[in-house]
Amino acid sequence: MTTTVPERAGIPPAPAAAPGRPGAGSRAGGRWARSLLRGRESDPAWVRPALLALLAGTAVLYIWGLGASGWANSFYSAAVQAGSSNLTAFFFGSSDAANFITVDKPPASLWVMDISVRIFGLSSWSVLVPQALEGVAAVGVLYVTVRRWFSPAAALLSAAVFALTPAAVLMFRFNNPDALLVLLLLLGAYATVRAAETGSARWLVWAGVFVGFGFLAKMMQAFLVVPVFAATYLLAAPISLRRRIGRLLLSGVAMFVAAGWWVAAVELWPKGSRPYVGGSQNNSILNLIFGYNGFGRLNGNEAGSVGGGGGTGGRWGETGLTRMFNTEMGGQISWLIPAALIIMVAVIAMRGRAPRTDRTRAALLLWGGWLVVTGVTLSLAKGIIHPYYTIALAPAAAAVVGIGGVHLWRERDRLGSCLVLAAAVTATTAWSYVLLHRTPDWQPWLRALVIAVGAVAIVTLILTLVLPARPARRAATVLAAAGILVTLIGPAAYAAETAATPHTGALPSAGPTSGFGGGPRGGGFGGGGFGGGVRMNGPGGGVPQGMPPGGTTGQGGTTGGQGGTTGQGGATGLGGGFGQQGAAMFGRGRGLGGLLDAGTPNAELVTALTQNAERYTWVAATIGSNSAAGVQLATRAPVMAIGGFNGTDPAPSLAQFQEYVEAGKIHYFLAGGGMGRGGGSGGTASAITTWVRQTFTTTTIGGTTVYDLTRPAA
Repeated sequence: MTTTVPERAGIPPAPAAAPGRPGAGSRAGGRWARSLLRGRESDPAWVRPALLALLAGTAVLYIWGLGASGWANSFYSAAVQAGSSNLTAFFFGSSDAANFITVDKPPASLWVMDISVRIFGLSSWSVLVPQALEGVAAVGVLYVTVRRWFSPAAALLSAAVFALTPAAVLMFRFNNPDALLVLLLLLGAYATVRAAETGSARWLVWAGVFVGFGFLAKMMQAFLVVPVFAATYLLAAPISLRRRIGRLLLSGVAMFVAAGWWVAAVELWPKGSRPYVGGSQNNSILNLIFGYNGFGRLNGNEAGSVGGGGGTGGRWGETGLTRMFNTEMGGQISWLIPAALIIMVAVIAMRGRAPRTDRTRAALLLWGGWLVVTGVTLSLAKGIIHPYYTIALAPAAAAVVGIGGVHLWRERDRLGSCLVLAAAVTATTAWSYVLLHRTPDWQPWLRALVIAVGAVAIVTLILTLVLPARPARRAATVLAAAGILVTLIGPAAYAAETAATPHTGALPSAGPTSGFGGGPRGGGFGGGGFGGGVRMNGPGGGVPQGMPPGGTTGQGGTTGGQGGTTGQGGATGLGGGFGQQGAAMFGRGRGLGGLLDAGTPNAELVTALTQNAERYTWVAATIGSNSAAGVQLATRAPVMAIGGFNGTDPAPSLAQFQEYVEAGKIHYFLAGGGMGRGGGSGGTASAITTWVRQTFTTTTIGGTTVYDLTRPAA
């Protein structure tokens, strides 16, 4: 018979697992679904309506007005269009249905969108709604995971904080891989909690499987939680150390199988009959895993990236332990991180003499470890790190606040617990004021409200210790509880602003400013500079490796726009310092778009490309995936993205491109594509561009410079 851990510290024991019998698995799944929607039979009457209201509100927040963002990240939307029409493109995650090159991530998140598009047809809604539903599911999974060991109040508070985190609202309304990654990691955390209850090998294997599939969403980032999950199980599982270690090894095998089957298939597949692995420098998935998407993100040695090779500093913002709190990252995620760190350290210290299997300590080590390990990694990484990566911290910070905050609230009659809770509220109030002050022209009344409510909460919390009369003490308790909850107004306001703002391009940003070109405010590269305090090529700013100099002002502007009030990353914001050439590469000034955002081609160009499109493998070729994506989404026909996302992948070679042209497989070459100036290995993109200009006659269609590759110049 399966045993459960005895009740401790007012925490009810987990229900015993059902004995193995036919149909037990399906009934267990049914019980899990019912627990999500109905709660436990012993729960107070308010719990079920509150959970359903939270999930419904989350769905509205994540889905309402999604169509305003159009294709959102056109880079992935074009890959979805390709995968929904071609099974080979579906499996490999190709950018185009003719399978020239893949996106620079594994395809798991694309598979979900591909299926949606196959069912409902291609539209912005069928592309974006799957991420919103993944977000609602993630909120539900966090609730169930916390509720497994703790009270409904702790679970609801954790889920609500997570749902309102600005970075989470942004990513669950966008089509980047982060939405699926977070959902899978939360499922891994749920399985780890179940495994730690009884030492279950089955649930620990499931934890490995979920993390492994997380790798197929965003590669090595999924593995950041592995040491934390393993340490939690080693500490809390009520079985012998030898069995704990053995079952962890089994879980590790399951994780590598879940992650490795697709990697093995790509690596073993003959290179001549599959698409080029985008983001790699040698058409190898292993190069992508350990290079551009792996250790290169940590040490900055990312061959083929915007910033190029080595270097001593972070080229994507200041590195250091305070990075999650700076002007670029702070408003995305950090609202409750100070409180979470205070609560985590204090409550773990208070549980110092508890048994090894103590659930409160184990839970805080699980979620707090997730928060610290992921946060430190993102803070110190010297490679490409974007603000929206911070969504990976959101469930961990929310769970620590929910579990630890409710634990301290229930023990507020003790001086130590009350003081810790007051310190957490004080830190949240002060930090919310700082974050709101960074956008002084946006809703300035919020700062005053946060300070006023926070002060009331702190004072009344202390008064609950000293007021002798029960009615007065009860009133102070109500005021303190209300005040603590209202301190969430800062992230909630940012979340609402994020949901109300359309976001497009490769680098969206949450809140009232969009420093990385996400929405109307950001403008992106070339639409208002790089902004957000981001620095390229070290502290001095300047031109990233492999990029051309341009004019001093040009169409990009000289400052960072609202993405950073003065583009403090260097003397000029990217796009601002490169003149018209830079604006074309980075911004949205032309129909082809640029490096970080796709454009919308002119109707005349679309008509020309779609005429006799069935005769060609690719109706056009251009430099860079985003330049190709906008054209492909407009024509619904394959467009070759020379050089992949950055235009710097060495694919195709000049000789290969010439063979394609000689065989009549490419109709047009579209000039003005983004990036590729370094040309990857040997200047591939640059060499192709030069050859086309020397060999074919140029014309202009719909404002775009076009070369007809079927008609060489005389």
